[in-house]
Amino acid sequence: MRLDKFLSEMGIGTRSEVKKLLKSQKVTVNGETITKPETKIDTDKDIVCYNNKQLVYEKYEYYMFHKPAGCVSATEDNIHKTVMDYITDTVHDDLFPVGRLDIDTEGLLLITNDGALAHNLLSPAKHVAKTYYAKIDGMVTDEDVNLFKKGVDIGEEKPTKPAELTILKSKPISEIELTITEGKFHQVKRMFEAVGKRVTYLKRISMGPLVLPDDLKTGEYRKLTTEEINLLINN
Repeated sequence: MRLDKFLSEMGIGTRSEVKKLLKSQKVTVNGETITKPETKIDTDKDIVCYNNKQLVYEKYEYYMFHKPAGCVSATEDNIHKTVMDYITDTVHDDLFPVGRLDIDTEGLLLITNDGALAHNLLSPAKHVAKTYYAKIDGMVTDEDVNLFKKGVDIGEEKPTKPAELTILKSKPISEIELTITEGKFHQVKRMFEAVGKRVTYLKRISMGPLVLPDDLKTGEYRKLTTEEINLLINN
């Protein structure tokens, strides 16, 4: 990779800004000061330093974000705040949310620039499990549990795939957890509407092997651990 491209991808500056930095002799490769932007480097072997600080190249970035209500799962929007408005101090500028949560839905959202991983996680053929916690206006019953397990008619050509519904509290306002393996538009809300009930609060608490930690508050994000990344890739 060209040195100027490497420095730019590491967030040091634009290509033109990087060229000026190189002239100022603040960049070294394997201890040698380099001023030529076209210098080729091996990102796996060469040690590149800027202002005496080593720059470790990461082709992909992975973040777990606790999405708050009121923002949209997009990279840009002319009306609403986006989830990307919360993600700062990243190396790359091509990150995006994997899938989407409704504007009023909270919870786990993966932010990355790994397109291949995103495709695998969202592919219907992969059946990646997603678990939601929800409050329901209406008393959820064992009959609903059995119906969700068989599949629910939400007005499409085929009913939903079998889903695991767990009742946490069955009252006029019920609390449940629901695991689905699809990502149809407003799916959770539509499933409960199909049995005459209404979702009043919805939060995604897991996606595949990723589980939203209790100490990650709404609006906060953190890098995935190496273990979490490997679990996602090998899931």
